[in-house]
Amino acid sequence: MPSHRVSYDLAEAPLASGEVAIIGAGPGDPGLLTLRALSLIEQADCLVYDRLVSREVLALASPRARRFYVGKASRCHALTQDETNALLVRLAREGRRVVRLKGGDPYIFGRGGEEAEVLIEHGVGFRVVPGITSAQGCAAYGGFPLTHRDYAQSVTFVTGHCKGDGDLALNWASLAAPHQTTVFYMGLANAELIRRELQRHGLPAEHPVALVERGTTPEQRQVITCLGELVETIAREGLRPPTLIVVGEVVRLADTLAQPAPEEASFIEGAALERIAL
Repeated sequence: MPSHRVSYDLAEAPLASGEVAIIGAGPGDPGLLTLRALSLIEQADCLVYDRLVSREVLALASPRARRFYVGKASRCHALTQDETNALLVRLAREGRRVVRLKGGDPYIFGRGGEEAEVLIEHGVGFRVVPGITSAQGCAAYGGFPLTHRDYAQSVTFVTGHCKGDGDLALNWASLAAPHQTTVFYMGLANAELIRRELQRHGLPAEHPVALVERGTTPEQRQVITCLGELVETIAREGLRPPTLIVVGEVVRLADTLAQPAPEEASFIEGAALERIAL
C-alpha cells in the first residue's frame, strides 16, 4: 500500500501537544484536501469529526488516532454543540494533538468560529485550515461556475435553515436580484419557502435551479430544474440531505461544461490506454 505521508516543506510548526487544528475537510472527495490539512490529519492523536466528513478522508489519519463522532443532522445530534466544545477543551488539556474535522470550510456554516471562541476562552492554542466549501466543489463537479461575466456578477452563500425552530428570515429582495448566483445550504426542508419568496420578489418560475446531492462523492446526483418546480422535483427525485440548492442563470451551463463522472473518466482513460497499447 502506498504511503500518504506528506513530504512537502509546508513551513509551519508541527501540531503541538494540547493544540487543536480546526480543519476544513472539503465537500467529500479526499483529493480536494489541502496539503496543510493532510499534514495535520496525519499528525493527529484524536480526530473529532462531523457527519459529512468522508470515510476516505478519515482513513488518511493514523490507525492509532482516536476518533470521536460529533455529527449533526436535523433534530439528531450525536453531541450538542456545547458538548462538542467541552470535548475539544478536554482533549487539548489532556495533551492530545487534536484535529477538528469539518465538511467543507470550517468558517462557512461550519460553526468553526464558535469553537474557536471557546478555545480562546479556555486558553487552548489552535490553528485554522480553510477547506473547499461545498458550494465550490458541487458547482465544479456539477459542470457549472458560480460566477460568469455573462450570467452572474456575484455569488451569495445562504443558510437554508435557522437556529432552533425559528423562522428563516432572509433579505429575499436582495436574493432575488438578477445577475447573481445564490447557493442555499441545508435548504431542502424550506424549499417551499425558498421558492415562494424568490418568486414573490421577482424571480420568474422558469429561473434555473440545480440540486446537487452528495456533491464530489461517488454518490453525487444532480438534478436540473426551475424555481417553479423546485418542491415537486425534490419530492419526485427523493433528494435527501446533504443537497445544495443553486439558483441562477449559471446553471444553464451545466450541459455544456459538464465533465465525465470519476468512474466514467477512469473508464475513458483506461480505454485510451488500451488503444495506445494496440
